[in-house]
Amino acid sequence: MSDSYTYGFHAVTKMLQHTPEACRELICTENKNPRLLSVIALARQGKLPVRFESRQQLAVLTGAEKHQGCVLRIDDTQVGVQSFEQCVAGIHRRSLFLVLDGIQDPHNLGACLRTADAAGVDAVIIPKNRSASLNATVRKVAAGGAESVPLLEVTNIVNSLKQLKQAGVWIYGTTGEAESGIYDFNYDSPLALVMGAEGNGLRRLTREQCDYLVKLPMLGVVESLNVSVATGVCLYEILRSRMACGQA
Repeated sequence: MSDSYTYGFHAVTKMLQHTPEACRELICTENKNPRLLSVIALARQGKLPVRFESRQQLAVLTGAEKHQGCVLRIDDTQVGVQSFEQCVAGIHRRSLFLVLDGIQDPHNLGACLRTADAAGVDAVIIPKNRSASLNATVRKVAAGGAESVPLLEVTNIVNSLKQLKQAGVWIYGTTGEAESGIYDFNYDSPLALVMGAEGNGLRRLTREQCDYLVKLPMLGVVESLNVSVATGVCLYEILRSRMACGQA
């Protein structure tokens, strides 16, 4: 068994609702906060042990002060994340994947997962190395997205993109050097949106696997957007395009 912790009302509630088999213990402070009481009631409804500790002890467990007095101990081996192979086998005409090529800030990863959930992404794909991984901070920022969207760690992003292409998925990479804009396409086929790392952008080998390179219009003085903001803009343009052609 490999235990870890997630915290915050929203993340804990989503975990209790969507992956109860991975939940081992609710640890919280003793107070009358209505949101906390509802989380406790949900845990007890599922016959999950509830333990009360001080705010300081919860901060020690999570490594964060803003835990909202609500911490969930989970068994990582029971979290139902599908494999990349299962992901490829289940591709359909509306498949949408988000590939993050080395996002290292856990806050950015969490924000991308949150947006991925809202935009109907089938899975988020990240490399095992040189990338933030799923932890309590990511789950908190994702606000439930980490529990609803599969996060798949792959050994080699380039090889994974090749497999997606072979399965009929079109690859769109984002870079400020692209000639085409994000608004120049109709996204009416299975596709993967590839976002580069903070600062460095897409790696050369990753870029070479993309069928199309696109960019966001930048009309001001800043050169680029935060990667999680750019991800949100791109995913919602894809969603808008699909809704316009009746595919979403």
